[in-house]
This record gives sequence, C-alpha cells and structure tokens, in this order.
Amino acid sequence: MPKVALVTGGTRGIGEVIAIELKEAGYLTVANYGGNDERAREFRERTGIPTYKFDVSDFDACKSGIEAIERDIGPVSILVNNAGITRDGTLHKMSQKSWQEVLDTNLGSCFNMSRCVIEGMRERRFGRIVNIGSLNGQAGQYGQVNYAAAKSGIHGFTKALALEGASMGITVNAVAPGYVETDMVRAVPAAVLEKIVARIPVGRLGSAHDIARGVLFLVSDESGFITGSTLSINGGQHMY
Repeated sequence: MPKVALVTGGTRGIGEVIAIELKEAGYLTVANYGGNDERAREFRERTGIPTYKFDVSDFDACKSGIEAIERDIGPVSILVNNAGITRDGTLHKMSQKSWQEVLDTNLGSCFNMSRCVIEGMRERRFGRIVNIGSLNGQAGQYGQVNYAAAKSGIHGFTKALALEGASMGITVNAVAPGYVETDMVRAVPAAVLEKIVARIPVGRLGSAHDIARGVLFLVSDESGFITGSTLSINGGQHMY
C-alpha cells in the first residue's frame, strides 16, 4: 500500500509542487492549508490531492487534523514541514506579535506536527520527516530577525530529532532553499531582483521543482542512511 505523505502549506508555492511531485512518485499525498479556501478548492480539483484545513501553529488543531487524516487516509509515514510566513521588519520597529507569529508558524509548527506523528512512526519503525529551512536561516537577512531565527531553529530541531529517531527507522532532514521563483519573489522590483540573481553563482533563481526533487530524494526508502542533514539548494549562493 502506498505510504501517506503530508505536506503542510501544501496548496501553493513550493509546498504545492512538493505535494504534486510526491503524488506523481506514487505516494498517497495529503496537503494541509491554513486559510485560503478558494485556492485549496482549486488545487484539490486540479490535482485530486485531499486537503485539510487547520492552523499548524496551534498544537490542538494539529492533533485534530492528524487524527482526521489518519482516520480518512491512513497513518502518516512522511511529513514535510513546509508551512511558513513572513512578517519582515527591522528589529527596532518589529512588534512582538510579528516576532511571535513567525516563530509559532515556522518553527512551532515543526514541533506540533512532528509530535503528532512521531509516536506512530516509532511504533511502525519507519518515518521520514523533512523540514523546509532557508538560506536566510543559515546566512541571516536584513529585516528578518524573526524569520531567520525560526528557520535557523529548524536546522537545530532537525539534528536533535534525527538523533532521537535514528534507531527507530525514522530519518529527519532539512532542505534549505535559496531564492526560488515564487509569487513572493516575482513581486520584487525588477532592479532588486536583478541584484539578487547577480549574487547566485549559477546565474538564475531556483524553481520549486528544484526543491521538490530534493525532498523526494530525502523521503525515499533509499535515503535511510541520511539523517540530521541539511540539503542546501541555493545555486551556490551560500555554501554551508
């Protein structure tokens, strides 16, 4: 029977492509989303991938969401913690709310979701968890102390949980994307975008497919000897 793969923030952007490519690879894929019902409906109708709406920053919502998925679809064997938000601003102007929302959604969700599936993975002695970090969590970024802190925390979380899961057949890895051609990046002014691309040694933005292919490798049965690693997919912009 195909393994159940759950992607948080899986109905748009990088998460959407990861979910689609997991399905195409033969996994029984499910996408979580947080708020855009119309986008989720369109995604569900176009791809045939079931969607579940719940707030990944809320532990109780995650617990209920996982219970519903496992009741409807089956036990989650693969978890991709992709959901994330930005609330950019320099620290001296940043509100505590903007700090906390990013920490809760980007980093807290990794705990919430992993905690809700880890016991089942341990019982079955198999699991794959991939956390989506960021180049900016490795190198820092002006105006993103909240985002950089959360993403940097993901890399530490990944290593620690990898140690806990290794003897139980559970691998935990991270993918750290660089600048990827998403709606958010395409909205950057052309002159600024040109400067960003000029700092990428391969000479282009990444694509969501570049990221998805890395995730597919890390969740495969063949990747069982890789755990606690961060796969940087950034075109050589930051070698870490």
